[in-house]
Amino acid sequence: MTTTTPSTTLVHAYLAAWNETDPIARRGAIEAAFAPDVRYVDPLADVRGTDALDALIARAQQQFPGMEFRPVGDVDAHHDVCRFQWGLGPAGAEPLVIGFDVAAIAADGRITTVHGFLDRVPATAS
Repeated sequence: MTTTTPSTTLVHAYLAAWNETDPIARRGAIEAAFAPDVRYVDPLADVRGTDALDALIARAQQQFPGMEFRPVGDVDAHHDVCRFQWGLGPAGAEPLVIGFDVAAIAADGRITTVHGFLDRVPATAS
């Protein structure tokens, strides 16, 4: 049984921002899910602020055209932190990339920090 929690809803908003290809809609999704001074760091990136995050997402979409981010498993959360696994791949197919993110959440419900880990990355993606 899957339970929807505020953290689960936020993770879905997070992934929706990564999937939104329309620049204006993507910016709105980013501003809804992330604090203005968000820091996003993973093995391939370290950016701060919504402008830099927007540019990072746009680059990922160019690198993986037509692919989508989706949750893999449940969101685990306590206090102001959540962790979740995600997959990136063609709709309805096995993900090509699998990652694991830990996000800190502000009192207003937006993400302030993301620490991302890449569990599986094809050789051509890095």
